[in-house]
Amino acid sequence: MGLYALAGPLLRLVSPEKAHGLAITALKNGLLPKTPAVIDPILAQSLWGMDFKNPVGLAAGFDKNAEVPDAILGQGFGFTEIGSVTPIAQPGNPQPRLFRLSDDQAVINRMGFNNEGLEAVAARLKSRARNGIVGANLGKNKTQEDAAADYVAGTKALAGLSDYLVVNVSSPNTPGLRALQSKDQLAALLNAVLVARNETVPQGKAPLLLKVAPDLTDEDKADIVDVALQTGIDGMIVSNTTIERPESLTSADKGEGGGLSGQPLFEPSTQVLKEIAKLVDGRFPLIGVGGISNADQAYAKIRAGASLVQLYSALVYGGLELVGEINRGLVEHLKRDGFENIKQAVGADL
Repeated sequence: MGLYALAGPLLRLVSPEKAHGLAITALKNGLLPKTPAVIDPILAQSLWGMDFKNPVGLAAGFDKNAEVPDAILGQGFGFTEIGSVTPIAQPGNPQPRLFRLSDDQAVINRMGFNNEGLEAVAARLKSRARNGIVGANLGKNKTQEDAAADYVAGTKALAGLSDYLVVNVSSPNTPGLRALQSKDQLAALLNAVLVARNETVPQGKAPLLLKVAPDLTDEDKADIVDVALQTGIDGMIVSNTTIERPESLTSADKGEGGGLSGQPLFEPSTQVLKEIAKLVDGRFPLIGVGGISNADQAYAKIRAGASLVQLYSALVYGGLELVGEINRGLVEHLKRDGFENIKQAVGADL
């Protein structure tokens, strides 16, 4: 029996936010045994000049303040993403703001970019040994009207301390943030961030990715991909949480406001991924996120166009054992389908 099979039911007796804090504390203090990464050449690939030993990463939102990136990498992940980080520390929205939808294997959050700010996060990243791939997810402060200024500040602070950067304009929990996905605003924002990135680190370092929402019209998707290609960013993450509430939800907290993640997000986010992958047509890599809780779903994201995948909500219900299970399952799927390397499977269903 795995560790989480024993500890999970106990963790779920406390509030979700308290359980999250306990998990961070356990990782910080080395209370969880390290889990060796699944090493198989079939999973290894080079993207943006970086060598990923496996494609499974931890999504932003868990390690907001870069407290435990190396401990997370020690749990078998191929990479991890800290944040979202805003220039100035902020408390986020009032509690309660995180809800388990256990019957639906889902989570609703309206955290509101609660974090300790760039100074604290930069200090932690500066002190680590830089072993393993760690990305930084950038957000803006709630009261900041000049959004570009905040993303530029985040870029200047963290481009030299992280392996890639993510412009997050897709959280539903900061008023007005998703409006930054509109064509003109997005182009201006990404161009400003790219200038800051290029002034901060040598050419080719700190690839810049854009994280988008799943709640996009066809016109939105086309516009966003056009802007991404025209500005010359390096990739996209598809997708963030959804503000939609599927009729299938049965849990008591299904009506809470915020972004929905977990199992109900798998189908819609994978469909958006597939549509964006067709538009991108292999011109830059994509990271697939949303509802992944097993190897079948991770493989579906890869075949839908994702070079890498991320998960978070599934860990609430399945624990860190999922990371190894998914990677081992991916090896089986790839070999079964006659692929010699994961790169050959990317976009196989397009």
